[in-house]
Amino acid sequence: MFGDLMGMMGKLKETQQKIEETKKRLDTVLVDEQSTDGLLKVTLTANRQVRAITVDDALLEDKEQLEDYLVLVMNKAIEKATAINEAELAAVAKDGMPDIPGLF
Repeated sequence: MFGDLMGMMGKLKETQQKIEETKKRLDTVLVDEQSTDGLLKVTLTANRQVRAITVDDALLEDKEQLEDYLVLVMNKAIEKATAINEAELAAVAKDGMPDIPGLF
């Protein structure tokens, strides 16, 4: 019984390490999103850090339109990045969980 507990603790520590490594790797995974007309483009990491925003000159004429585009495109990019982030971290966590009957 005690050996099982030690083994489980080791496995959890290993999983924690893998999660940290995965988070670091997600900093290098880039998510691109753009408006349907291509006038605004954003690039985020899978950890949801903004890396680049490209605005076409046509959008500089209309502040309100530019703001709307930014909100829309950023939200779509964040959704995409979040989906990748959660899927990657869930896979690592699931892989590292000890088999405890009735836990899942």
